[in-house]
Amino acid sequence: MAGRRRRKLKSLTETTRESKEIARKGKKVKLELQTWSDLPPELLELIFSHLTLHDNVRASVVCKRWHSVANSVRVVNQCPWIMYFPKRGHLYEFYDPSRREAYSLELPELQGSRICYTKDSWLLLYRPRIHCMFFFNPFTREELKLPRFELTYQMVAFSCAPTSPDCVVFTVKHSGPTVVAISTYQPGASEWTTVNYQNRLPFVSSTWNKLVFSNGVFYCLSITGWLGVFDPKEHTWNVLVVPPPKCPNNFFAKNQWKGKFMAEHKGEILVIYTYCSQNPNVFKLDHRNMVWEEVKTLEEVTLFASFLTSHSRTDLSGIMTNSIYFSKVRFYGKQCISYSLRSRRYYPCKQCYDCGDQAPFESIWIEPPKDLAPFFAEC
Repeated sequence: MAGRRRRKLKSLTETTRESKEIARKGKKVKLELQTWSDLPPELLELIFSHLTLHDNVRASVVCKRWHSVANSVRVVNQCPWIMYFPKRGHLYEFYDPSRREAYSLELPELQGSRICYTKDSWLLLYRPRIHCMFFFNPFTREELKLPRFELTYQMVAFSCAPTSPDCVVFTVKHSGPTVVAISTYQPGASEWTTVNYQNRLPFVSSTWNKLVFSNGVFYCLSITGWLGVFDPKEHTWNVLVVPPPKCPNNFFAKNQWKGKFMAEHKGEILVIYTYCSQNPNVFKLDHRNMVWEEVKTLEEVTLFASFLTSHSRTDLSGIMTNSIYFSKVRFYGKQCISYSLRSRRYYPCKQCYDCGDQAPFESIWIEPPKDLAPFFAEC
């Protein structure tokens, strides 16, 4: 009798243990299923907010719940606009290539000036008759004047919006075969500061006609393809020992002034070389090996190239990625000229464009503000 009771108790214990094991496994399976399909909305939003636009779109097709969360945090960057400077009058036209729409605005404040550079929605302009530079924001109509400065053939750039205390205006020109004169200005100062520097490579004595600010320094590309670097904090100038990119032999004879463009993307320096009879080349500076390496794809990056200022963007609509947009528009059909590295062809037509033949001060890319309501109210 006692043995039968022990066997029954043992059987009951094993049954209880098996039930618990089955329940534990069932709970584990349920938790595993919940790991991906039932994550809390707050956690999904946090994860999706760190995805690129491309990955966000891919995640949104997993299920209805993910689609809803992905859409709620999706950010599509606004691409730059082309701003056209009229030969006469005060009517300026802006062209948005993402929407293929043009807007016009009267800006009499810009009379008698020519464009020098753009960044963070601000224009830097120069009035040759009175040797005066000034900042102007066409979207807010704000204007900031700079001290008198005679700007000859040299280019000029600035690091960030002039409303920032970190803003530095920069220009460089050759004052001798082995000497460059660098002038800088910070908003609020009473005058410009000009210092002469020796070139480390004395044979580099051509005009520096492409300027970009990146990683706290100004990069200057010469007509002949050499790269100079100025550090505004350390007050140092250096010409990098980096041979110019390898281009067709006739490039520097025909297009060296207007046929190339320079941009930066997250610290990377990119140079675009265009030709009248073949597709453009893109080169990236290899900081470690001090060489230019050719880029075959831009992946999710889009470049916007103009003679004076070029920009880069990510998280744009899919059709615009891995492409270069030039500040030139075919007004028949309102289409911006672009080159796709994906399909290796120009749009809207297949033939090559000589993007270096346009007037350098005729158009420029400018970043529109996030809030465009005041701008549209004036158009």
